[in-house]
Amino acid sequence: MMSVFMPGMQLSRAFYTDVVRPLLAGVPHSAALIGPGSEVLDCDTERSTDHDWGPRVLLFVPRGHTAAVSDTVTAHLPDTFAGYPTVFGSDRSPPRHGVHVTDTATWFRDRLGFDPAQPLTTLDWLATPWQRLAEVTGGEVFHDGLNLLEPARATLRWYPADLWRYILACQWDRIAESEAFPGRCGEAGDDLGSAVLTARLAADLQRLTLLMRRRYPPYAKWLGTAYTRLTGTAETGEALSRATAATGWREREHHLSLAYERTAALHNRLNLTAPLDPAVRPYHDRPFQVLGGHRYATALRAGITDPATAALPPAGSIDQFCDNTAVLTDPARARTAARAVLGL
Repeated sequence: MMSVFMPGMQLSRAFYTDVVRPLLAGVPHSAALIGPGSEVLDCDTERSTDHDWGPRVLLFVPRGHTAAVSDTVTAHLPDTFAGYPTVFGSDRSPPRHGVHVTDTATWFRDRLGFDPAQPLTTLDWLATPWQRLAEVTGGEVFHDGLNLLEPARATLRWYPADLWRYILACQWDRIAESEAFPGRCGEAGDDLGSAVLTARLAADLQRLTLLMRRRYPPYAKWLGTAYTRLTGTAETGEALSRATAATGWREREHHLSLAYERTAALHNRLNLTAPLDPAVRPYHDRPFQVLGGHRYATALRAGITDPATAALPPAGSIDQFCDNTAVLTDPARARTAARAVLGL
């Protein structure tokens, strides 16, 4: 590791400006650091430098010019930049330099399964994992000489209004399906089951809050980081922390209830539905307190105006019905799964 850590975005921005851009005189191009990598989500630390780490630039050129530009860059890169080697790898990938040369249509299809320069379909939106959308709309564009990257990122910045309502409704449904379970498991003597379900509900509430705030939830490693960076989440985050650290189901329920009520208040502030009572209530005749997340899902679906969106099954985005990494990291598999589940 370097003695003085430089965040990856800062390193790559300087690398493009000082090294890569001078090699491209006369070549129309766009350059960015988007896509995979903790630095794209501003989550990198000194620990990130222990593998696949170095100055990186994603370089877009017109189709047909990628090979020539790649050869030029490869031939003229220095061995190091700012103290970091320009060729790096890991046990899982062979050594290579960090300048990836491609064209926009090819790169977007490889990462997302579609080209956002073309009209987007419901399948495009719902088959694309939140992590991939966060990677494409996050990071930084250093130069957009082709005038293709920023329009594509603007298109993908957030869901169309009806799909947003639909995804929020499906997330409320996920929560509603398990609200009473931590208490029921605890009452039955399964404290471990109660704790595991509480942790799952906490994660779903974090994702719901990010979706409400128009942020794509990243994958599990960075979910908590993204949540705590949102303004106004300190009290709810504290309640979730206390719920997951609690040693009995009644204490878990107490802290979850506080988190439910604060999340429900956020829903009301969005004005996507008429205001709903944010107070927890008994779960039928059983001694468990729940919010009744289905109330929010029903109200959100009632506001969907597009008949095709309204007719979608209550499954949601692929992240809401699949957590298999082999599917979520392969656009073809993700689109196949979404077609099958959603009937698209």
